[in-house]
Amino acid sequence: MDDLKIEYVEFSSSNVAASKGFFAQAFGWGFVDYGPQYQAFAGAGIDGGIDGIGQAASGTALVILKTADLEGALARVTAAGGVVTRPIFDFPGGRRFHFREPGGAEMGVWSEV
Repeated sequence: MDDLKIEYVEFSSSNVAASKGFFAQAFGWGFVDYGPQYQAFAGAGIDGGIDGIGQAASGTALVILKTADLEGALARVTAAGGVVTRPIFDFPGGRRFHFREPGGAEMGVWSEV
């Protein structure tokens, strides 16, 4: 289990342009544009982005772990009592799934393959 370390954080936003403007002005972050509903941030101290697709409640953060074995991670998550909230899906750069741990926090796990 040397993988599955926190690698990425996504902020959910009901207004991506406003969130992007806020973070740029308040903190000086730069952005990589992946369309009107997703902006990856740069210069924030950690990799992450702003998601306007509406997968999580607005104003929340989604912590994303990285693994080389997505199916194995999914099996471990469910065996430990995690509940899958979004099955494995493809996105530019890889695949991932979302889950809720028993205490209620929603997280994601991604893989490049």
